[in-house]
Amino acid sequence: MDSLYTEDQRQLRDTVRRYATEAIMPVAAEIDRKDVFPRETYQGLADLGLFGIGLPESAGGSDMGTVSTCIAMEEVARASGAVGNAYALPVEAALFLHAHGDAQHRRFIPGLLDGSVLPATAVTEPDHGSDVAAMRTTARRDGDDYVINGTKAWVTFGGVADFIMVFAKTDPSAGHKGISCILVEADRPGVSRGKNEELLGMHGLEDCQIVFEDVRVPVGHRIGPEHQAFKMAMSNFNFSRLMMSSMALGMAQAAMEDAVAYAGTRRQFGQKIAEFQAVQFMLADMSTDIAAARLLIHHAATLHDAGRSIAKEAAHAKLFTTDMAMKHVSNALQIHGGNGYSREYRIERIFRDVRLAQIYEGTNQIQRLIIARQLQKELT
Repeated sequence: MDSLYTEDQRQLRDTVRRYATEAIMPVAAEIDRKDVFPRETYQGLADLGLFGIGLPESAGGSDMGTVSTCIAMEEVARASGAVGNAYALPVEAALFLHAHGDAQHRRFIPGLLDGSVLPATAVTEPDHGSDVAAMRTTARRDGDDYVINGTKAWVTFGGVADFIMVFAKTDPSAGHKGISCILVEADRPGVSRGKNEELLGMHGLEDCQIVFEDVRVPVGHRIGPEHQAFKMAMSNFNFSRLMMSSMALGMAQAAMEDAVAYAGTRRQFGQKIAEFQAVQFMLADMSTDIAAARLLIHHAATLHDAGRSIAKEAAHAKLFTTDMAMKHVSNALQIHGGNGYSREYRIERIFRDVRLAQIYEGTNQIQRLIIARQLQKELT
């Protein structure tokens, strides 16, 4: 991809790759094993200025755009899918606050960028995932306050967040047209956090359930117009799907590198297994699909930087890349044979981490629905 990158993008990639190799890879297995938020590693990303890549300079960012943000994500996730996941949160939160918030909300952006303030977003509920419009959490207007009641599930950074962007029904009778987004400081009375979820992979993200019981928040904490949060979230999802696609891409790239290295040293039946055609074909398919995924992501990211609508293109990237990553990480584990099933090899961790990519930010079944509906719009 070097010929398609600008000089700034090549320097960014090399800088992030160096940090990921020197500071993330050596601790990735420990993060997975201990399942505790890696504050020092996270802070290192902030110190490099990576959380503000996509923000304009006027907002404290470096204004490098979506393509550059995807490049950085791929390199971070190549070292650790979980750290890549952590990287996405402040990036997306800062962009969301900049796009939809006012001065009161934007005061959090400097802390997001320097790593001192941890964000969380609470959309999913125990009984409602993809069906966002059916959420039950409510924010009832009471004078100059909202009173929030409800339970949110799978809140990434939920256990350590300083503030939570809560999506709640301000008009329970209006379906998705009655949802608003409200910024809630995590230490407000009535906010309680459950225990960290014991997940298959993506450890160290302090993922938990959060309960809101009569939490009073000033009306001024609402982000954007009342009842418009669903629309705001859908717009944000297009960017976040590119982030998740790049996260999956980085893990697939790491899996391929490990598979190539292992196949070049492992000997069976008197020869390196890389000399068997069956293994060669698996590696060739990995390389081809990874290259195709990278182009899909960067095409959508380029359109996004140009201000174009990317609902279909983001869904293309997310669907293809995450399905591809799951397939080829599994194949990379297969090439490792029995060793691939051992925690002595990182392919086992990548296999557990990458599975979430097909679920996150809209399941891949939802992506197919989005693509089909966009096609219908284009053809009518």
